[in-house]
Amino acid sequence: VQLQAYGGGLVQAGGSLRLSCTASGRTFDRYAMGWFRQAPGKEREFVAGINWSGRSTYYADSVKGRFTISRDNAKNTNYLEMNSLKPEDTAVYYCAATYSTYVPLSGYDYWGQGTLVTVSS
Repeated sequence: VQLQAYGGGLVQAGGSLRLSCTASGRTFDRYAMGWFRQAPGKEREFVAGINWSGRSTYYADSVKGRFTISRDNAKNTNYLEMNSLKPEDTAVYYCAATYSTYVPLSGYDYWGQGTLVTVSS
């Protein structure tokens, strides 16, 4: 599975961005998809995940209620809608995939190249 993440950019605090991740190479609808982020000087952390059907999602406490993950299996794409952005959301965001029917918090097998999100105060 090859993953291409895009949609990052510079936004003011309180603003919104939508990240997209397009997959190719395998049957997309058999993979759970996740988003992770890594801020400067910090370890990479789980942000949100969605199972293969889209019926099950999971969020880190830090983004719950502000971020929404979704997927369109017909387009081999999943999305991370980010609202009410805060400066502490600044990070490189990575999409990831793994063959699973549930939403893992770790152990993803395939990774995209990352897209930078910068939230100014």
